[in-house]
Amino acid sequence: MKRVLETERLYLREMESNDLDFMAEMLSHPEVTRFYPKQYSRDESAEWINRQIARYEKNGHGLWLVENKEDAKPLGQVGLLMQSVRGERLPEIGYMIHFPYWRKGYAYEAASAVKLFAQENFGYTEVISLIRPENKPSRAVAIKLGMESIMKVNHGGFNHYVYHCIL
Repeated sequence: MKRVLETERLYLREMESNDLDFMAEMLSHPEVTRFYPKQYSRDESAEWINRQIARYEKNGHGLWLVENKEDAKPLGQVGLLMQSVRGERLPEIGYMIHFPYWRKGYAYEAASAVKLFAQENFGYTEVISLIRPENKPSRAVAIKLGMESIMKVNHGGFNHYVYHCIL
């Protein structure tokens, strides 16, 4: 298990195949995935983890598992991945916290650390977040991170706002 980041309350670490039980539970939860195209099966959750592992190898980053420092209990995933927006590859801060842990500030705390990490470790000069218009909680996190909506795009067959921040 490779820890990548640490905040006051959280560790962010690379996902592993033994994270499947938690990821499958989170990715199949109807509230957590309500702004995603579907709820994910256990096999699809395993593929999700494998995509992150491939991203770590290719880009040096991906979505990381968020753990509570006190008990190492998984809370969600937050990280940095590359997205194509109108033909341009941009680093995106992505965040998803499991339903039992909502409204505790974990998404903002972890995403803030990722934002700083993007600049300091990869030299990125900007970051984005792709967020569905109806996803008000995620939009609020992006705004709190200092991002602003700069355009609307179709991403994966759905309209998304592109929240953007210069680092």
